[in-house]
Amino acid sequence: MLFFYLISLPLTMGMVILTLKYFSSPDVPNYVLFTVGYTWFCSFSIIILVPADIWTTIFGNYSGGISFFWSLTYWSTFLLTWVVVPTIQGYEDAGDYTVVERLKTSLHENLVYYLCVGSIGLVGLILFIIFSKNWSGDILGFAMACSNTFGLVTGAFLLGFGLSEIPKGIWKNVDWTFRHKVLSHKVAKMAVKLDDAHQEFSSAIVVAQVTSNQITNHDPLRPYMNIIDNMLYQMLKEDPSFKPQGGRFGENDMDYNTDKKSMAMLRRRLRIAREEYCRYRSEYSSFVLEALELEDTVRNYERRNITGWKFVSSIKPERTGKLGPSFDMMEFIWRCVVRKQLEKLLAIILGCISAAILLAEATILPAGVDLSLFSILINSVGKQEMLVQVAAFVPLLYMCICTYFSLFKIGMLMFYSLTPRQTSSVSLLMICSMVARYAPPISYNFLNLIRIPDNGKTIFEKRMGNIDDAVPFFGKGFNKIYPLIMVIYTLLHVTNFFDRVIDYFGNWRIFKFQDQDDDADGFDSSGLIILQKERAWLERGHRVGEHIIPLARNFSSMNVDIEPGSNNTQMTSAVIGTMSQQFKPLNEEVQHVTSRETIIKNHSSTREHQKKQASNTTSTLEESTSFKSVIRPTSEKLSLKWESMMSSLVNFKSILEVKNYLPLRQTEENTLSSIASSSESLDDIFQRLKRPTLDLRDYGADNDCMF
Repeated sequence: MLFFYLISLPLTMGMVILTLKYFSSPDVPNYVLFTVGYTWFCSFSIIILVPADIWTTIFGNYSGGISFFWSLTYWSTFLLTWVVVPTIQGYEDAGDYTVVERLKTSLHENLVYYLCVGSIGLVGLILFIIFSKNWSGDILGFAMACSNTFGLVTGAFLLGFGLSEIPKGIWKNVDWTFRHKVLSHKVAKMAVKLDDAHQEFSSAIVVAQVTSNQITNHDPLRPYMNIIDNMLYQMLKEDPSFKPQGGRFGENDMDYNTDKKSMAMLRRRLRIAREEYCRYRSEYSSFVLEALELEDTVRNYERRNITGWKFVSSIKPERTGKLGPSFDMMEFIWRCVVRKQLEKLLAIILGCISAAILLAEATILPAGVDLSLFSILINSVGKQEMLVQVAAFVPLLYMCICTYFSLFKIGMLMFYSLTPRQTSSVSLLMICSMVARYAPPISYNFLNLIRIPDNGKTIFEKRMGNIDDAVPFFGKGFNKIYPLIMVIYTLLHVTNFFDRVIDYFGNWRIFKFQDQDDDADGFDSSGLIILQKERAWLERGHRVGEHIIPLARNFSSMNVDIEPGSNNTQMTSAVIGTMSQQFKPLNEEVQHVTSRETIIKNHSSTREHQKKQASNTTSTLEESTSFKSVIRPTSEKLSLKWESMMSSLVNFKSILEVKNYLPLRQTEENTLSSIASSSESLDDIFQRLKRPTLDLRDYGADNDCMF
């Protein structure tokens, strides 16, 4: 027990605190951090209690401490998972203005959830009454077995998916070319998602500003609008680099000033839009930096004889001092040599552990055969407490990692997000609920893999009950059959059976699980261009993602895969050159265009006013003549500029036709409203190219513009 009390518990507490600091957003309140931290601590305590429970059961050293910790951790996670966390999650997701109203909203939204839980409990009570005649256990054990039946069955499939995906993913990502292809696709997709989140955040800001202008100072809703205004001011103050653009109105965006509930919806929308923008910006930055570091790694490895086995980074400052060259050489050895071999070794070790777990799961059914390597290892180490607990803890921890990996991967596609330093309160609460819900079933599944001498049962097994007793109509052997079903599912997944079936039935592709293998067919051209642009911007002192919004907005309608080693490299160079020319206009030229439009608009209004008054004077005509003489050279310069940009676009289109590259998807964006600014953005310039009949006639462009 010394290992448990002095080592395991402090390490668990430290791991929980570090994990929370790494993933939580700065806006997460303290009571949410405490709730999530305590839930994680109880869940991980269950995992570290299992090895101690196995050791005390094998050697008969029962103590009241293990029993007390089992009761405390299990029932804490039970109450947190089913009662406390859902209530706080709904409270955090609500946009109401008072504590009572947010609690009411939370309870109302969780009403269906509580009804489902109550219905399941009622069914369990009915089953208990029906089969109570031959009942030999206690009510609490029966209730615990019922509550964990769902986790045992679904957790088995999650475990099988992770057992195959984690070693396979590590082995594939060792290949630099494979990882570079995947990152090029991820960068391109994340840039589009970041642009969409930027537009949604801009739209929410536009709606909030318009709604604020519509509400007068004497309106009863004005105090609530002031809270939203302060919230918006604080958001923009915390992130001064954010520049709203591309905001647009929807069909119901003018209905937020009707009542207090609609104002709460506007507040919630603004908060969610900002959270999504920050999350996608963080994920985009991490993918870009990883891709740029990978390119530096490949370049340094290819030029190792020239650089003298020293790592030269293009995105980080050069090391100085006497130890600088030594650190550069150590970084080169780590990135280019050692890291790759260690990842291969890790993939092999994890693959062997996965195979051992599958073998143990498949041999649970035979009563007289013990082929579980973990059971054999634990029983062979004798009475050495440390070795017994380590031999039990390592495979159990790997089973938890595999299960949570699958759970997070599925959940991040639909329900929540797990982003370093940008995970919101709602996502943290939902994740901690899932972690707590699956910790006891995983531990129970692992205990089934250990054959304790004399058919001994651990304290946890006695308290949790048996799934056969909880669901008797499944039969007495279901506790040993469902792991075998998981083994069959895992083997089918390893052989890509399900992908082949889905590919055979083409209309079933919507059910296909998106993985990184789908992004490894070729390089994404837009992703490569974005990476080149980001590298250039970093060299100029800019931050990652600072100028990506206009660039990603025009890449969202183009997606071309490029295979290495072919003449498509010329295509990439041509695309990069063309897009570079498109983004060449500077702010001075844009401001010149805006000032020209302003002058023409003011001049037109002045002429109309003068015609209505019928008092044209000679001085006015002289001013008008001098004004035209000033505008004429500017108009000629702008016409040449637009002709040059249109010719570059024509050349780009011809290159696509010659190389047989066609856009995979076209995105039409209808911008109904944008925030007024002193200068026109790059996004507005490209929107002007897409709609020439609305804008280009002011510049004297008579040709039809294509895109």
